[in-house]
Amino acid sequence: MDTGHINLTFLGCGSMNEAILGGILAGGLPAAQVSATVRRPERAAELRERYDGLTVLAGNEDPEANRTAAAGADVVILGVKPVGVAALLAEIAPVLKPGTVVISVAAAVSLELLEAGLPAGQPVIRSMPNTPSRLGRGVVSLSAGTSAGEEEMALAAELLSSTGRVVQVPEEQVDAVSAVSGSGPAYAFYLAEAMARAGVELGLDPELSAILARDTVAGAGYMLAEPGADATALRRAVSSPNGTTEAAIRSFDEQGLPDVIARGARAAAERAAEITAELSAK
Repeated sequence: MDTGHINLTFLGCGSMNEAILGGILAGGLPAAQVSATVRRPERAAELRERYDGLTVLAGNEDPEANRTAAAGADVVILGVKPVGVAALLAEIAPVLKPGTVVISVAAAVSLELLEAGLPAGQPVIRSMPNTPSRLGRGVVSLSAGTSAGEEEMALAAELLSSTGRVVQVPEEQVDAVSAVSGSGPAYAFYLAEAMARAGVELGLDPELSAILARDTVAGAGYMLAEPGADATALRRAVSSPNGTTEAAIRSFDEQGLPDVIARGARAAAERAAEITAELSAK
């Protein structure tokens, strides 16, 4: 299917779905081909003002909002919280066109749960995006359901390519993807916070220290995004023997920072698996 003629619907438009929405519209898909649903009329008005030409329906005003938006869609992106996915699937299942591709960005919601709530044969894709998608700098993974073939996966990849890098992974790797890239932006923000605090402790003005930390982390990210960039090589390039940077890195290693990060990522992956089990038990 040509994305230039696609009808795309976002069911639920919180921070993650709006990040994807913003990236797709910035990539050139006309707002007239896109619709979204939210609960509150105030949120609907906010999105209409922010994205000229976007159709937004508010569930608190129109109980049929989700069904109306889903009925004419070629692709539906589910953006509600994981606990609300099953109810949303039950709501839209009767009105979906047989070939409509349903993409879920809900963390920890398995393909099995998604497919169980939809008509047999409905193409379903599980996705793990991250918030830099809004700037076209995100990473989004795609995992195919049993009825999502090459054509549906190619469509999803093309549609989401304007949000950043798209990778395909088997579902059993989604929790690991979530731990690295899904939660990853928060790790970078956390690092910037810690760097800013360190600068203040060293005597810098808090505002100046925050600017230095923020722009340094952002600039380093741009360097990592260059073709062929390698994090280890970039780190070594600024770590002169017996220099200041090497002293900092040595301290990090002595205090086990790589292990701390690995344990944090493992905790994120384990929590995702726990949530999946909790949802499947309901």
